[in-house]
Amino acid sequence: MYKIRALVVDDNMVNQTIHQRLLENMGIENQVVKNGKEAVDVHSSGKYFDLILMDMDMPIMNGIEATRRLRAMGIRCMIAGVTTRSLDQEKQEFVEAGLDDYQEKPLTKAKLVSILHKINHTT
Repeated sequence: MYKIRALVVDDNMVNQTIHQRLLENMGIENQVVKNGKEAVDVHSSGKYFDLILMDMDMPIMNGIEATRRLRAMGIRCMIAGVTTRSLDQEKQEFVEAGLDDYQEKPLTKAKLVSILHKINHTT
């Protein structure tokens, strides 16, 4: 059986832990990086993920820029923005950068299931 692999991109350790536990409880392998540059670097090194949970506000490189760069590199996996930002203009910029899904924090099992359902229907 195919195992889904996820990348958690968030600079907040509490959010990293919450996202990791949710993924692990659903049997999803995952790796955590703390900013957008690290997400781009991980993909540059040849790793592949089925899902990226991308925060928007991070140091060094934010989620919007990281999403743009990943798409420019040809990364076609599901990228879900997971953020506390709720202003329509900010959400729109994030979505236009190349998101497949957008969820407001906190990420819950129901929200994660919704994201995973989309992966299963696009692969």
